[in-house]
Amino acid sequence: MSSQLFTSYTSRSVVLKNRIGVSPMCQYSAENGMPNTWHTVHLGSRAVGGAGLVFVEAAAVAADARISPADIGIWNDQQVAAFLLIAQFIKSQGAAPGIQLAHAGRKGSTQVPWVGRKAVPAREGGWATYGPSALSFNDVYTEPQAMSAADVDRIIDEFVQATRRSVKAGFEVLELHMGHGYLLHQFLSPLANQRDDEYGGSFEHRTAFARELVAAVRAVWPEHLPLFVRLSVTDWLDNGWDVAQSIRLSAALAKLGVDVIDCSSGSVVPESRVVQAPGYQVPLSAAIRKEAAVATAAVGKITDARQAELILEAGEADLIFMARGLLVDPYWPLRAQQELEGDAVWPVQYQRAVNPNAPS
Repeated sequence: MSSQLFTSYTSRSVVLKNRIGVSPMCQYSAENGMPNTWHTVHLGSRAVGGAGLVFVEAAAVAADARISPADIGIWNDQQVAAFLLIAQFIKSQGAAPGIQLAHAGRKGSTQVPWVGRKAVPAREGGWATYGPSALSFNDVYTEPQAMSAADVDRIIDEFVQATRRSVKAGFEVLELHMGHGYLLHQFLSPLANQRDDEYGGSFEHRTAFARELVAAVRAVWPEHLPLFVRLSVTDWLDNGWDVAQSIRLSAALAKLGVDVIDCSSGSVVPESRVVQAPGYQVPLSAAIRKEAAVATAAVGKITDARQAELILEAGEADLIFMARGLLVDPYWPLRAQQELEGDAVWPVQYQRAVNPNAPS
């Protein structure tokens, strides 16, 4: 019996073997932005586990673009060499290797989560942060410097250079992080952006940075490879970024060459949250897909194979991205295929564990 979850998906020249993507998940385990053995094993396990697309966690485009000092980055050639080995292994397991490029903005220079989210002072390796306005995320984060137009140009160039390095590193899917309260989302949302220049105020001005960035990246990212954008579709708050604005922006980004909108939500201010019920963000994906006429990925509390199948059958998304569920079980895709189709192709090295007739 065939299922939609395990049909292939084609975006430009990239063919995913199924509709399951490993969502970018920060590991906070790097030194000087370098991916290491932890990242190799972590990401490789998810590729072995059967996902069609495996995203590396948010990779900072510059040292001062990181969330924490333990984030990975792709701002130098040494990092490219380390990523190349990871991308090659992911591809060898039949998955497409993807990378998410990010800039934390005012949410940068913070401690790793298990230490406690607070600012890292310069004497302990922290750095000055940037944002659309001189407004800190909360009372324990650093107050950012309000960016100038020259700063916008500089950061766009950092994304462009990181994009070129991503090509050299062997990635086949590129995602730009415009959600979760990080720099691009900060410009989009009136809750963080109080500018009155060409990058603030009206919808057109608040989205200018995002549109300029996509145009610059698409110009250097190979035409035959897909470009994704992760978007916080709503802030869940009055007077914030909302679904209607996300539809307008998504349609504009599609015209600039974006192939998939990865639909998340919230986190631009501390109270920008909602109760996380199963599939709580799926209606956001459905709205973008229908109204902006662009492919979407649904993410957030999708943990059951039949739940994922129903989302696709209903036309609410083209892809299913998973995060925490795949942290708990990297072999979820294979188990889901067994449940939906009655069989799954496990790696030959594991056959004796799942096939009683396999030679041991």
